[in-house]
Amino acid sequence: MTQLLSLARAAQLIGVTRGSLQEKIRNGELAAFDGMVTSEELLRVFPDIEIEVSGAFEHVTRIKEQAFGKRVRQRMLPSQEVLAQRLFAQSQELDSVRRHLARYHELLGRLSERVAAMGDAGRDLGVMLDDGLALVLGSQDKDDTVAVMDEILRVITAQVTVRPSGHEFFVEGSETILEAALHAGLAPAYGCGNGNCGLCKARVVSGETRQIRNTDYPLSEVERTQNYKLLCSHTAVSDLVIEMVEAQSAADIPEQQIVAKVKSVSPLDAHTFLLHLQTPRTNRLRFMAGQGVTLGYAGGSVDFRGDYPLASCPCDDRNLLFHVTRADAEAGDGFAARLFAGAVHAGDAVDVWGPYGDFVLKPESGRALAFLCCDAGFAPVRSLVEHSLALDVFPAITVCWAATRPGGQYLANQCRAWADALDGFDYLPVEAIDAATAGRAAVERLAGMRGLAECDIYVAGDEAFVAAAVADLNSAGVPEDRIAATVL
Repeated sequence: MTQLLSLARAAQLIGVTRGSLQEKIRNGELAAFDGMVTSEELLRVFPDIEIEVSGAFEHVTRIKEQAFGKRVRQRMLPSQEVLAQRLFAQSQELDSVRRHLARYHELLGRLSERVAAMGDAGRDLGVMLDDGLALVLGSQDKDDTVAVMDEILRVITAQVTVRPSGHEFFVEGSETILEAALHAGLAPAYGCGNGNCGLCKARVVSGETRQIRNTDYPLSEVERTQNYKLLCSHTAVSDLVIEMVEAQSAADIPEQQIVAKVKSVSPLDAHTFLLHLQTPRTNRLRFMAGQGVTLGYAGGSVDFRGDYPLASCPCDDRNLLFHVTRADAEAGDGFAARLFAGAVHAGDAVDVWGPYGDFVLKPESGRALAFLCCDAGFAPVRSLVEHSLALDVFPAITVCWAATRPGGQYLANQCRAWADALDGFDYLPVEAIDAATAGRAAVERLAGMRGLAECDIYVAGDEAFVAAAVADLNSAGVPEDRIAATVL
């Protein structure tokens, strides 16, 4: 029997992005009904789907293992209790189907007896009934592979639909609902993420949840009556519909001050350090991909401060990554100078102020993404790319990384891993003698790969690179509202 599936579930089953499915719908290649697609239609467009090589597992695993090297998360089964509840629910559905089939069988038996009792008058009806049964029982129709895969995945993952935005995401393994929302690239309201502040409370409209972590925040009697839950301490047992507050823009993210610890300092190349900070479990940094913060040596003067874009995804809010360059230190950045002098060590306390900036994605556009960056301008681009992969709504992504020195693409392997793991992802390295030349070369290289007017374009680098790239994009007729830029 044909089964209706949401775009999110369909994309998960066959291992493609929601954006690519939406593009096929817009092009008339895939029929949709009120935002849903049928399993039969999916099999028509993707005839090679097989349970053994389900794209859902292979695709997600490759992305997380090859592209998200900093936070490999293996796909896990839910806890025994949650798994038992989901299996019990499916057993109830199976039992209901069996009871209905038994009633239909009984009804068919009585009908056959009545037809036989009619003698000659019922002979034609009896022949028609026998032929119809033979046709059904002897049918060689293929099994609905998509429907079978969907039933399997419903045991492993639960789908959550958010009101009023309509966003959808999946709760996998032993994730909390909050963790799953962050991993899916959403921006829910939350604070500590540890069950103490209550900022992540949301109303469960339908579905069943289970508390898997302790919490000290007391919900009021009215909130409990209205079925409010703390998303940071509950997981989904069944598919859910929830009412959740989400940030719609960078302006919705509050300024914060956090004392983080240095997890590690490691060289990316001779000119760039990767600084890894870890926030306390009870005080995480809430930010949007592409934003930046101010770092300062805890207890130090303003001479030891510097402004840096985050190079990590908001979905991993405890682990903050930064690309700090020798050029920052030479330009008078006190924090960078201290780092390159070898005075920043694992375990040191670092003050974090922010976030700031509106160099953020516009997922509602549904257009392809193009990122133009130069040298350490890759830092915010890395954050935006990982966020866009988590959102899973963009039909194509291109990263054009220009360098003004040999080997300046210090994370080229990361970009090649994205390109290898993901359909519709292109990596275009560019070499140039200076930043302005790099800006013009990057636009030319991008224009040779895809139509500029088809993309939302994000430009990051120093002032000369950004000015040259934006000028050439304007000359090429790219609308202003499709260009976002940040000067580092």
